[in-house]
Amino acid sequence: MSNIPTNLKYTTDHEWLRHESDGQGVIGITDHAQDSLGDITFVELPEPGASFAAGEAFGVVESVKAASDLYMPVDAEILEVNEQLLETPEAVNTDAYGEGWMVKVRLDGDDKDLLSPEAYGEIVGSE
Repeated sequence: MSNIPTNLKYTTDHEWLRHESDGQGVIGITDHAQDSLGDITFVELPEPGASFAAGEAFGVVESVKAASDLYMPVDAEILEVNEQLLETPEAVNTDAYGEGWMVKVRLDGDDKDLLSPEAYGEIVGSE
C-alpha cells in the first residue's frame, strides 16, 4: 500500500496539496505516482509568477518508463519552484512528500474538489 499522509489533500491525477500556516500551499506528486513512474530522471517546472487553473498542466516529470504531465490541484499562482529537482530529480523517488515537493503556490481557489486521504487511498488501492 502506498504511503498516504493524512495532512494532505489529493487529486485523481496523483498530485498532493499541503496547506501551510501562512496560507500558501505546497504541491508535489504522491508516493504512488513516483512508484508507478519508476526512476525519475527529469522534472520540468514553471517560472514563479505563472498562474494556473485547477486541472491545468503546470509541468512534466520524466522517468525511465514514461513522461507524465503535472496537473495543478487548485487555482494558484507559482511562488517558488523546487530548484533542487533540476539537479537531483530522484529526490521525488526518495522523499515524495518532503524534499521531492514541486512548487509552492498562492492559492487562488478552494480545495473542495480534492480528495481526502481516505478517498485517495481507495483509488490507489483499487489500481
